[in-house]
Amino acid sequence: MKILHLLPTLDPKAGGPTEGVRQSGLELIAMGHQVEVASLDAPDAPYVADFPLPVTALGPGNSTYGYTPRLVPWLRENAPRFDAAVVNGLWQYQSYGAWKALHDLDVPYYVFPHGMLDPWFKRTYPLKHLKKWLYWPWAEYRVLRDARAVLFTAEEERIQARQSFWLYRASERVVSFGTASPPADAERLRERFWAAFPALKHRRVLLFLGRIHPKKGCDLLIRAFAKTASLDAGAHLVIAGPDSVGWSAELKTLAGELGIASRITWPGMLQGELKWGAFHASDAFLLPSHQENFGIAVAEALGCRVPVLISDKVNIWREVAEGGAGLVAADTVQGTEETLRCWLSLDAAARETMRVQAAATFKARFTVAAMARDLIEVLQGDVLSAQAGDHAPSLGAVSASKS
Repeated sequence: MKILHLLPTLDPKAGGPTEGVRQSGLELIAMGHQVEVASLDAPDAPYVADFPLPVTALGPGNSTYGYTPRLVPWLRENAPRFDAAVVNGLWQYQSYGAWKALHDLDVPYYVFPHGMLDPWFKRTYPLKHLKKWLYWPWAEYRVLRDARAVLFTAEEERIQARQSFWLYRASERVVSFGTASPPADAERLRERFWAAFPALKHRRVLLFLGRIHPKKGCDLLIRAFAKTASLDAGAHLVIAGPDSVGWSAELKTLAGELGIASRITWPGMLQGELKWGAFHASDAFLLPSHQENFGIAVAEALGCRVPVLISDKVNIWREVAEGGAGLVAADTVQGTEETLRCWLSLDAAARETMRVQAAATFKARFTVAAMARDLIEVLQGDVLSAQAGDHAPSLGAVSASKS
């Protein structure tokens, strides 16, 4: 098949959607398919040249919304070359621009919301939600309504998406989402990380790796660690990632006030071998997020045999709990404390059992091969259905007037 992915940006700091397209695209090419990407980036952005798939950068987009007058004409001219277009994300111009260009063309498009319909945003940012409501009926509602399918990466995400806007209509599918298997040379990567951070070599590292952002619950993590650090004098918290909102200074002040500043390391954003080394050097991975659609870093940790301590707002928490691959609690200080206290109290045999289950859960549920396979099954199934003249709604179709 010939597949076009639409993204707002290819900047790796944007997180999961960009990484998911990169990894699934390479897997699909290895399977014999053709994959291209169009983004709202400026053509001279450095990460555009570094992206491993063919890219057309149609920006620079205007402001955070990313409007560019080049997107719709380019899609109308080029989309017929593809069997399907996949829109990644909402609330930026790649989604509404795709609808404007494609809703009346014979090119099916699909939408990955990537958690952007989660009602957490509605509760946490009511004024922003009101602005979105003014925009919703004329844009994103139509984007979802006219998509061949809206693709959710977990059952929890599909359920939550229905609660944000009472005007909602979509043909829903749940498909796998995953990541590439970690590099195999764990010992070398672990030593590479320790060489960069020698003070951590003999510590029991508890790793957070992701954007430093209020929705990730970093403050909960610091407060809970302060309450449990006395359980193991060797336990050490590593908070690694880019600070997207300038929150780090406040968090470091909090750690100082709680008397644990010396037991937290802030290495910034880790990439490549240092990132994988951090996983392999860690005792557990922590993500007490208030909202997390999938969490590629969670899957990467599992692939490295690292148990995960996550909140029940990470949408794959059911799969983690069912697989015995980690511990799950509420996205509160108390819930985060419970998972930390439980983990730090486990004996070596119980921790090793959970490491084995972490690897097994990754292989069964969260590989990039499963993600690529599920996506192709959806796209090819719809192509065959269209060729047969079957235009009936799928079993996943839903129309809602209120929640």
